[in-house]
Amino acid sequence: MGAWKQFLASDIIVNPFVVNKGFTFTPGTSSGQFAYLGYTSSVSGEIINRDAVGINRFLGVNTNYYTNSTLTGQLTSSLSGSVPAYLADFVQYNQGLVYNSIKQLYYTNFLSSSTGDNVKQPILLPGAGPLGSGDVLIGKVESPLYDNFLQSTLVPNRFFPTASGAEIGVISIPSKLYGEYIVPNSFRLTSGSINLVDDGEGNIIVESTLEQYGNIIYTHGIIVLTATSSGVFCGGYGLSVYGVCEYGQASTSGGDVTGYINGPVTCSFSSSLTIYETQYKCTLRESEFNATLNPSAQTSGSVVEVSGSYFYQRGDGTLSNNVTGSYFNPYVTTVGLYDEAQNLLAIGKLAQPLPTSPTTDTTILINIDK
Repeated sequence: MGAWKQFLASDIIVNPFVVNKGFTFTPGTSSGQFAYLGYTSSVSGEIINRDAVGINRFLGVNTNYYTNSTLTGQLTSSLSGSVPAYLADFVQYNQGLVYNSIKQLYYTNFLSSSTGDNVKQPILLPGAGPLGSGDVLIGKVESPLYDNFLQSTLVPNRFFPTASGAEIGVISIPSKLYGEYIVPNSFRLTSGSINLVDDGEGNIIVESTLEQYGNIIYTHGIIVLTATSSGVFCGGYGLSVYGVCEYGQASTSGGDVTGYINGPVTCSFSSSLTIYETQYKCTLRESEFNATLNPSAQTSGSVVEVSGSYFYQRGDGTLSNNVTGSYFNPYVTTVGLYDEAQNLLAIGKLAQPLPTSPTTDTTILINIDK
């Protein structure tokens, strides 16, 4: 019998499971603010609480960002002076840069068609190389330059306004809130009596009419509202009139996009995070751990004094007569996990003492979440 037992690879199992948490942001003390869990995520004239968590909203405008230096962003709109390190993510950006960044990341392949641009591909001509050897590509060599982070395997529907001065709304949720991704069908943005929700396929729609109003990138915590400043959404069939915009245009019931960026709104969503649970299977064979190492069960041993402190000094290991009979079985109350150098790493406590069996194996399962 030994005091330690080596784990086998089959004794350790790692199981991932996904957990979700819901968040709700309500209007703060003034226009453009959010409040959550008692912390205000935008303030007036003072630094935000370092424990505060909030989402930021931006207005992107199709303008020359060299000549137009207008900034956007709600969380630090009134802060002055240097911003502390813990507010590094809560900064304002140029409206033109916001517009172009969103276009590059999520809409570069959807500028001429809301269902995706046709990509010109070269033609492979076998054996057309010099002296009839090798293959040659002829024609235009073009391909999509960006992934655009599609959120569904269905045919995408993304519209992006490209007219001069066109406006888009961007809601940015920090990763510390959404975790690994926003749970599909959980996002809701309310302004007055209008609810914008996600359809689970990466689209933001008006809940009452099912009209599309923008897109959501679940894995980035980004919501893009692409209706025009007059509440017009281009690129859909629905109520559109052919000949205006790409497939027509129709005023959505969602209203002006700037109202969701500058005005008081309520936002809710659920975050997702994968937790990995490691299970250690501690198996005690019938011939193992069937005696006790408790010093009080030994026939020898003594108490020694060192500098005024008393310690029990082990004897030769001989057990007392009352713990050597065939009916004696030790009880397990604690299991320790050690590394290769026999350093104690974790301790598992049983709810009640467990007697070891001299006839069958005893298995104790230890679960550690991280």
